[in-house]
Amino acid sequence: MAGTANKKQSRIQTENRSLILTAALNVFSTDGYRGATLERIAERAGMSKTNVLYYFPSKEEIYHTALEQTVEGWLEPFSEISAEGDPVEELRRYISLKLQLSAEQPEASRLFANEVQRGAPLMLDFLKTRLKSLVDEKAAVIREWIDQGKLAPVDPYHLIFMIWATTQHYAD
Repeated sequence: MAGTANKKQSRIQTENRSLILTAALNVFSTDGYRGATLERIAERAGMSKTNVLYYFPSKEEIYHTALEQTVEGWLEPFSEISAEGDPVEELRRYISLKLQLSAEQPEASRLFANEVQRGAPLMLDFLKTRLKSLVDEKAAVIREWIDQGKLAPVDPYHLIFMIWATTQHYAD
């Protein structure tokens, strides 16, 4: 954050960042990254462009933060899948939560879909690090269920991506 990068955020700073991100999510999901402008984000947030730039140094940083928050929100229930749980119940819970999040936040779903359609240029680092390690971890859980005879043999990665593709399709 430009003006307050190393300081604890006040309540107002936290609220303003949230207002900007909510406005940006709406603008990016409607206009796309290229069509979105800082002026439009500021207008939607009820702030000046200068004020927006106090909290985020660029349009790219706003976009990246909004996108990362979206994906992190979707990954939270995915990360809670437990090897000790019943596979059907664990996967059902995750799928239900993912669909609920997408239904409650259609702009976030559109933002993510638009980013993927663009080739995920601003998500590549995230995809190669945090997401890859989490997918590897949950693929190991699925493999464990298969080895224990709790789940029919399937490629764990294909199952994960099929769930994501299906929930994204229904959300959109």
